[in-house]
Amino acid sequence: MTSLIYPDWPQPDNIGACSTLRTGGVSLPPYDSLNLGAHVGDDALLVEQNRRIICQQAQLPEMPLWLTQVHGIEVVNLDNQDNHTVEGDALYTSSANKVCAIMTADCLPVLFSTLDGTEVGAAHGGWRGLCQGVLQQTLAQFKASNEKIMAWLGPAIGPNAFEVGAEVRLAFVEKNIAFDSAFIPHNGKYLANIYMLARIILQESGVNQIYGGDFCTVSDKSRFFSYRREHTTGRMASLIWIK
Repeated sequence: MTSLIYPDWPQPDNIGACSTLRTGGVSLPPYDSLNLGAHVGDDALLVEQNRRIICQQAQLPEMPLWLTQVHGIEVVNLDNQDNHTVEGDALYTSSANKVCAIMTADCLPVLFSTLDGTEVGAAHGGWRGLCQGVLQQTLAQFKASNEKIMAWLGPAIGPNAFEVGAEVRLAFVEKNIAFDSAFIPHNGKYLANIYMLARIILQESGVNQIYGGDFCTVSDKSRFFSYRREHTTGRMASLIWIK
């Protein structure tokens, strides 16, 4: 049984990319079963086993550098990075066999590839990171111009599940009034569309080829971990690399 979904985009032949599901691993409830996060209270040995399962299933060229993600905008360049724990919320590489991996359980993973397959990246897009510019910072690492980069929006909290306070809407709208269309009033708060927020950012950055964005980690309990739904839960990974 595969524990992977693959981006629905025109991927160059030399690029590998996938996103993991919650199924097919060895972790016990509430981390059942393919938890890849070592920071959520799960048994460390089981997490390591799950990571090895993914390396094999996805045919990864090496174990990814598992970032300590902090909802910031720091981009780690794997071209000059030894494979050890480091803090950041995005990765970039133009080197073969370096795996960019982002862990999520409601936040938005965004995978990037140049159209010619010479550069890739991945970003962790929670609302704070998106608002502060994590996608723009990731794109800034690329040598290619933004119109020659495509993006895939992986499994994240859907637009009917992401209730936020007025302060979240205000944080975005103060930066750009275009973000207002991604917020719908709801029960004295707002429903935020994290996919629409990312699309606005990417389109305004000059990225025209944007794919994915039709998942909901909260409502699809059988396939995805969700921090909002369960709080104590596992983490999925979205991965991209140059073969």
